[in-house]
Amino acid sequence: MLTKTASPTTITLWNGREIPRLGMGCWAIGGPFYAGDTPLGWGEVDDNESVEAIDRAIGLGIRFFDTASNYGAGHSEEVLGRAIGNRDDIVVATKFGFATDPETKQAIGAFADEAFIRRSVETSLRRLKRDRLDLLQFHINDFPLEQSDAVFDTLEALRAEGKIDAFGWSTDYPDRAARHAGRAGFVSVQHTMNVFDPVPEMIAVIEGKGLISINRGPLAMGLLTGKFTADKPVGAKDVRGAALPWMVYFKDGRMAPEFAAMLDAVRDLLTSGGRTLTQGALAWLLARSPRTFPIPGFRTVAQVEENAGALEKGPLSAEIMAAIDAALGHA
Repeated sequence: MLTKTASPTTITLWNGREIPRLGMGCWAIGGPFYAGDTPLGWGEVDDNESVEAIDRAIGLGIRFFDTASNYGAGHSEEVLGRAIGNRDDIVVATKFGFATDPETKQAIGAFADEAFIRRSVETSLRRLKRDRLDLLQFHINDFPLEQSDAVFDTLEALRAEGKIDAFGWSTDYPDRAARHAGRAGFVSVQHTMNVFDPVPEMIAVIEGKGLISINRGPLAMGLLTGKFTADKPVGAKDVRGAALPWMVYFKDGRMAPEFAAMLDAVRDLLTSGGRTLTQGALAWLLARSPRTFPIPGFRTVAQVEENAGALEKGPLSAEIMAAIDAALGHA
């Protein structure tokens, strides 16, 4: 479980290790993959650039990298394996639940039976070049609550066998977050959270159960970087251009107008103290709860350096947080 420490920019993990309170999300470095013609990745990538960016993150003190078995149809795990391998000073988290074909780069389906979970673990261990998975997360967000018991029974068994050190659920549903919080080895919930979406119900569960809040979408899929304008579309192979029901920040490949207006309302507040917009968005998460742990995505060294710079500047002040709440109408 997470233990609050004296520093607002470090976190103590379930294994007693204290690390900087910022990880790196590795969806984008997996490259393209698809469901039919629908893109699920973030466009083309340069693996050498990805490895260089990972090396730079490690050099800046980052010790947590989050990926999934389906990102890039397994390619994200392979790139991480190449860059990190079995280093014991780095925490690598991955996920299971969505099957992909590495040859065709196509999504195959969602699975959660024991045989699939065990195959997925072995594949992830091989790709990542790890002896054990530090954190394994169930990737199916809305999986039926009652049926999830068998899934986490399997994860408990894998932990007892030494295949994984800890496990969690990547879900946006507080009831799912709470369901398995009492199990030994259940340490985290990965969920959407950012300035636009403070998810108070989820934070209440996480704080009440002593879990780690791993924040995906901390930059609202790039909208909170300030790099997009109303007339700037994403690339053809970019998931942000897909008509997916959960794609709220972008519509038809462009930033959604309602979120653009929200960004304008808080831009000056987030860039206080010499922060970039990206750093302000991450600083908001650091201030939101002592249990939050943002994992912004990256593809370049420059993005890694900007993300990591949020730690140096620390959390936003209580006054700025209150002003942001007022500007966005958060309770």
